Amino acid sequence: MGNNIWGKRIKAYRKLKGYTQVGFAKEVGLSVSILGELERGNRVPTLELLQKIAKTLDVSLDELDPHQES
Repeated sequence: MGNNIWGKRIKAYRKLKGYTQVGFAKEVGLSVSILGELERGNRVPTLELLQKIAKTLDVSLDELDPHQES
């Protein structure tokens, strides 16, 4: 399955929570270029990074997980 699904979810939640890419990258402790790669699906996030992203966005990992269908 394409890895860009994580990126789409991260981007959607980031926008939903009102973060700019720059602001969110700073919150999570990433460079903007790495966040951009994640959101475009060019980089696969580690579990540790996903946990940090979920915590920053105040969502559960399940909500962020593209394999969970509601």
